[in-house]
Amino acid sequence: MDRLPAIPPDQWTPAQREVAEAMIAGPRGAVLAPFRPLLRSPELAGHLQRVGEYLRYRSRIGVRLTELAILVTASEWQQPIEWAIHAPIAEREGIAPDTIAALQRRERPAAMADDEAAVYDVCSELHRERSIGDATWARAIAQFGEDGVVDLIGINGYYAMLAMVMNGARTEA
Repeated sequence: MDRLPAIPPDQWTPAQREVAEAMIAGPRGAVLAPFRPLLRSPELAGHLQRVGEYLRYRSRIGVRLTELAILVTASEWQQPIEWAIHAPIAEREGIAPDTIAALQRRERPAAMADDEAAVYDVCSELHRERSIGDATWARAIAQFGEDGVVDLIGINGYYAMLAMVMNGARTEA
């Protein structure tokens, strides 16, 4: 049961309306599932949606690799809504169907490009080990630069937080 279901627009407070309208006017075009429970805290929702807009659409690693990182995070957190939203986008952006299927099973994909393997390793180590090993770090820095690695870490943190919100609130698709 959804603990924090969508608030009908006619019941939004002025602060909720302002945040919701910013989301609707932005690249998302709607108040998507992760933001339904977050609207209870409109200031937090507003800050998060701006962070997410940057990370999802303009990160230094590009949309294809961002979508891969989102899928690793959705898989690690067993977050079905994020998975359902982002698996088709990842495929459209060029992530191989076999890679997506392996991620859904929480397995390391058998065949990945070097940049995809670097993203996978950073993400999986962050989620499973709570750190990034020296070899993985060096490979990621060589692949993406410091700014790209910081964005990649941010993507993991942001989508893990959205997963926590939706898992905690039992957000329905």
